Amino acid sequence: MNLSRPTIFFIAGLILFTSADIAAQKEGGKADVVGKIVDAGSGDPLEFATVSFYTPDSSLVSGVVTDLQGQFKIELAPGSYYSLVQFVSYEDKYFSGITLAEGQKRMNLGTIAVEADSETLQEVVVEAERGQMEMSFDKRIFNVSKDPSNVGRTATQLLDNVPSVTVDTDGNVALRGSQNVRILIDGKPSGLVGISGSNGLQSLQGSLIESIEVVTNPSVRYQAEGSAGIINIVLKKDDRNGVNGSFELNAGYPANYGASANVNFRREKINYFVNYGANYRESPGGGSSFQRYTLPDTSFITRRTEDRTRGGWAHNLRAGADFFVTPKDIITVSGVVRYEDGENVNNLIYEDFNSNDVLQNRTGRVNTEQENELNSEVTLNYERSFDDKDRKLTAYAQFRDNNESEDADIEQRLLDGEDPEMIMLRQRSLNDETERNLLVQSDYVHPFSKDGKFEAGFRSTFRQISTNYLVEEQDSIGTWNNLVNFTNDFRYTENVHAVYGLIANRHGKVSYQAGLRAELSDIQTLLLQTDETNNRLYANLFPSIHANYHLNETHSWQVSYSRRISRPRFRELNPFSSFSDARNIRTGNPNLNPEFTNSYEIGYLVNGKTSTVYAGVYNRRTSDVSQRVNYVDADGVTFSQPLNLAFENAFGVESNISKDWFDWWTSSLNFNFYRRIIEGDFNGESLNADTYTWSGRVNSRVTLWKKVNYQVNAFYRAPQNTPQGERLAYYAIDMGLNRDILNGNGTINLSVRDILNSRKWRGITQGETFYQESEFQWRSRQFMVSFVYRLNQKKRGGGREEREDFEGGEGDF
Repeated sequence: MNLSRPTIFFIAGLILFTSADIAAQKEGGKADVVGKIVDAGSGDPLEFATVSFYTPDSSLVSGVVTDLQGQFKIELAPGSYYSLVQFVSYEDKYFSGITLAEGQKRMNLGTIAVEADSETLQEVVVEAERGQMEMSFDKRIFNVSKDPSNVGRTATQLLDNVPSVTVDTDGNVALRGSQNVRILIDGKPSGLVGISGSNGLQSLQGSLIESIEVVTNPSVRYQAEGSAGIINIVLKKDDRNGVNGSFELNAGYPANYGASANVNFRREKINYFVNYGANYRESPGGGSSFQRYTLPDTSFITRRTEDRTRGGWAHNLRAGADFFVTPKDIITVSGVVRYEDGENVNNLIYEDFNSNDVLQNRTGRVNTEQENELNSEVTLNYERSFDDKDRKLTAYAQFRDNNESEDADIEQRLLDGEDPEMIMLRQRSLNDETERNLLVQSDYVHPFSKDGKFEAGFRSTFRQISTNYLVEEQDSIGTWNNLVNFTNDFRYTENVHAVYGLIANRHGKVSYQAGLRAELSDIQTLLLQTDETNNRLYANLFPSIHANYHLNETHSWQVSYSRRISRPRFRELNPFSSFSDARNIRTGNPNLNPEFTNSYEIGYLVNGKTSTVYAGVYNRRTSDVSQRVNYVDADGVTFSQPLNLAFENAFGVESNISKDWFDWWTSSLNFNFYRRIIEGDFNGESLNADTYTWSGRVNSRVTLWKKVNYQVNAFYRAPQNTPQGERLAYYAIDMGLNRDILNGNGTINLSVRDILNSRKWRGITQGETFYQESEFQWRSRQFMVSFVYRLNQKKRGGGREEREDFEGGEGDF
């Protein structure tokens, strides 16, 4: 595997920082401080206990973890200190009076006994456990790591279990029915998502994910991109002293094997963190369709069946370090490498019938594709805090380098011919894509009163994508000839610059934040074969307003408005994007315009001790809405292309309820009912659609015998009309079971995804010359077993207290 230059720089930089840190330890004038930590009751040594040393003003100096014999050793400069010993399920142990004189070489603190605290552990596991859904000022937080049925899943599968979020058969993510949603990793764009987005999410292991944040009406501090809102995937990270982490092994059927590690090491003024996941999977899926064509001079019927397997290895590595330069200055250096090596096999069978439903021929088409993707990313982040509470300056720069290659061999046979094994047609395609991204951003928060603050910032992104798509066909003498209509060399350049300002305050029972964001978009496309260019330069203003009326400490009304933009994605602009199915071809549209959306929402929030309830109504009004439109050429080939229609008006009612009924039973409910009106036409054909539809999701978690958790998730999505047909009902049930072992340090998980094997997309598409019924399943029912081991970590939870105090909306997106 050839690493890109930024990746090499990152690794070299990390080694340099580490070497400098080690060298600093060897400086003279320090004394060795040693000791031993034991259980007060049994006298047994405690391995991996954390021992931290502080100056009298409570500034952290250094930390160390004990070895297998409970012993520790650390170097400290002359001075006075006190120490804190921490270990899972034990009471914290403080001791002071540690004074090191000039020239002193060694101090032995002797044996230090700590008391077990089973009551505290019980509180952490039961009462202080963070709920699976949290509500804040402008976002909902779903703690997916708490769901046993999510074990062994990909990011795509986790998103498909989040309320208001859907994932279609191609892996495209939609929020409240709209695919114009921005997906971020830890509040920023990331190479973990990849060039196309859907591929990266399908290879990102869910074991690396802590929570998923859904922002349906973002403020101006967020990018204006994404008319439906923002989905932020938060990865696991910890900065407690010493070594801590978690490790996971999983296996499943159909073939799904993986391992991951999340480790943190905090010492002195440096916190190292690393996340690594490796996974091998084979995802069987497929579907069928019935297609009837009524062309001017003929009519015929095609029945199509598809059997496909996507699989291979995926590796995700994220590593970095936080440098606490001063108590108020933190520099974070991090890097990401994602590598995917997959093999995809697609087996298609076409059965062609005449107008009298008499079989004419059966054709088989096999597409074998090798897919390789390497994404790397380097991020430098600086954070400066001030004496004034909540006053903060942040700045970061990020460079991403993504490369993807898809090399496919296609063979076609006449299955009912004289020799069904004879290859009648050979084709091949090669798609090479590269993407370069540079991002610079800075944000400043300045409080001017107890509840008031001012925010401002700027952001610039520079993005370049190129794709070289080659399709060839072999003639009768073995020569490969270029299929010109499907071959292209496409270039895409996008530079977006933004500034924003926001003010927030509270007067009595009313709190608010209002702001304005200005963005300048410079977008260029170039199709080299025809030298076609399409340059767009536009400046836009994006205001946002959020207001809360607090009836009391737990009840409040929320009102919000924002203006958003959805720029066409790269694949939507690329003239050709697939050739695996020669009769159903997805293309892009270089002339696609951005969508502009005005989004309104009003809701009622109850954030109580044991429950969270939100009920609201929303409205999205979108101009130049983009919609995929199907049409059939004279040869009966179906093309799918995105087009700008006239207008979309979507409004609905949504409710989220999370309730802790007892210590042993929690549940949540999501319900979303909406109406969607689309107006438009194509080649004289009306594409108007008016649909009423709804979706619901229920989650129930029960603790059995204090150590076993049982969870069931079920959802249903009602039928929905589209401009060219109907999407039929869609439903599924998932189940998970886990049990803690090894004194709470380990957990065994069992899960079944899609118990009824019903997670299938079904739809009807029709136009003036065609009618199609189709069904597709991305992945069949899955069984998973996994083991998680936690090193110096309690089971993750933040506590009801943390949930109540959580302000939200302060992330630097």
